[in-house]
Amino acid sequence: MPYEYVKALLGGMLIGLSAIILLLADGKIAGISGMIGGLLRTRIQLNGWRLAFLGGLVAGGMLVRWVGGAAFSPLSGRSIGAIIAAGLLVGFGTQVGSGCTSGHGVCGIGRFSFRSLVATITFIAAGAVSVYVVHHVLGGTV
Repeated sequence: MPYEYVKALLGGMLIGLSAIILLLADGKIAGISGMIGGLLRTRIQLNGWRLAFLGGLVAGGMLVRWVGGAAFSPLSGRSIGAIIAAGLLVGFGTQVGSGCTSGHGVCGIGRFSFRSLVATITFIAAGAVSVYVVHHVLGGTV
């Protein structure tokens, strides 16, 4: 069990380090929803840094899986419809909140943004309510 905390701590430190490097190197905020939205809205010539960052995320997950980690593990017990619905709700929430947990939680709070603090608290509360509803109201069968 303690090893799980070490992995989470190491992962959080690597996410923070990547956000710092992107901010210092190019002045960009490492919000994943903003990067994906930018890929969909801007010309392909302007998306090199976004593709490199997102490619690094996928490559890092594949590397962890290759060395024996649990990255990209299957979501056992969840239907594909529930996964798609959850993804759409997250996308809607990031549009309403002008960013996602990585943008607000890692970069925004790191810059002492009150708006990001409120957004992150809202994300955590919504996640807790969602888990409660799925497991205790719907019986965990979604």
